[in-house]
Amino acid sequence: MQPDEVRIHDTREWIARSREDLDMAAFALTAKPPFLRDCLFHCQQALEKVCKAFLTFHDESFTKTHNLIDLGLQCARADGRLRELAREAAPMNVYAVQFRYPGEPYQPEVDEARSALASARKLVAEVLACLPSEVQSCGPGTARDDEPTTT
Repeated sequence: MQPDEVRIHDTREWIARSREDLDMAAFALTAKPPFLRDCLFHCQQALEKVCKAFLTFHDESFTKTHNLIDLGLQCARADGRLRELAREAAPMNVYAVQFRYPGEPYQPEVDEARSALASARKLVAEVLACLPSEVQSCGPGTARDDEPTTT
């Protein structure tokens, strides 16, 4: 069954936003000092949005959630190639809210942010690899592969 044009458009919109979040995460690391909390938040957001892109393409409904475990499991049910997605994305689940409000439990370190960005890039690429290439051409949000340099 061919996906309809609306679903393709919506999938591309989710992918564009996921790529923008990856770009924002990388950009946050270039600031002096780096915006570590923002980097972590955007890593989580990139994964959340690429999962929602995948589910949209497969015409699978999802709730308004930030839970990467639930989204990853739902993606895996649609495509067995993503069976490890929920487990691998789980550590980033907390970044959706952990640093967004005053009273965060700790100050993240640069190494944690760099590691999260590398993980997010890897997992986003794995999900995108399960989608047809023509759906992935979505314009803005280049998700550059070069890591920013930080001190």
